Amino acid sequence: MHVRSLPTLALCVASLSVSHCAWAQTSVTLYGLVGLDMASSKRSGGPPATLMQQAPGLTAPYWGIKTTEDLSGGTRAVAVLESFFQPDTGGTGRTSADPFWGRNSYVGLEGDFGKLTFGRHTNLMYLGEQAVNPFQASILFSPLVMQTFVASYGGAIAGDTVWNDGIQYSSPTLNGLKATAVYAPGGMAGASGVYNAAASLHYTAGPFTAVATVQRNRVVAGAAAPSQDAYLAGATYDFAWLKLYGAVQGTRTNTTGIGSHTYQLGLSVPLTAQLSLLGEWAYTRRTAPRNVASARNTGAAGLDYALSKRTDVYVVTVYDRQSGNGSAMTYAIGIRHLF
Repeated sequence: MHVRSLPTLALCVASLSVSHCAWAQTSVTLYGLVGLDMASSKRSGGPPATLMQQAPGLTAPYWGIKTTEDLSGGTRAVAVLESFFQPDTGGTGRTSADPFWGRNSYVGLEGDFGKLTFGRHTNLMYLGEQAVNPFQASILFSPLVMQTFVASYGGAIAGDTVWNDGIQYSSPTLNGLKATAVYAPGGMAGASGVYNAAASLHYTAGPFTAVATVQRNRVVAGAAAPSQDAYLAGATYDFAWLKLYGAVQGTRTNTTGIGSHTYQLGLSVPLTAQLSLLGEWAYTRRTAPRNVASARNTGAAGLDYALSKRTDVYVVTVYDRQSGNGSAMTYAIGIRHLF
């Protein structure tokens, strides 16, 4: 839903001044996604399979408000407020631990110089992963995301998929290349060196896309944590009849020397104008103390059918096996609707 000049109208009503209505050019957009699936879920080394209705699915449900104001000279003020929610229970957040504005909540300026924002931002590593795997942001069905951001699947990356207190700058896109950097001070008295920082490059040229991201994480859940360095490098190529994905990711916790290496391959095939086949495999090898290594293989395959430009249905199956444990399978069927 797109509504123009709501703040302008509010100013006019509040002040009864016609001059406010004459020059302010503001837009407000309401948007979001609602999605649910029914799944029989089991992970390797985990509890018995459970049949449940779950909200994250292919995309965690959310809603948001974006407002922009033309400040003249090609510069705009921008503000974004986004909240996760759980349509199966009516709860807010992905879990009860999330703040109300748990997805993005920032304010800033954008123009020919790029975009500078302050507040809560989606983690650049997570955005990079979305660009180079066919299941994009899914914490339940993308093996790459599961093995790096989901604790029950090994969670190699420290911290959440969203960072607080960020100062983020994104450059204009020049010849297909865009750079983004974020610095998030921990805000802890006497601990000025405790912060999170990340930088990324995103390049697109026709059917080819490549991403590279590095980050240092020293704040987890609002508290100081062991310093972890991480990187991601990945690419996609769209042949029209087949799109290929690949990525390499690594982490190292500096105080312990514990590290991980993740390798991922994926594909998507448009079987018809509405139906797509998705497939992805990820392998993570994690080094534990005393050089005891553990490994995990996770694969996913699915069919995604577009009922319209804003609504799709899907079926997905996930295979998972952790070293020292038996294999496990997950099966799901779901629906998503954008607004």
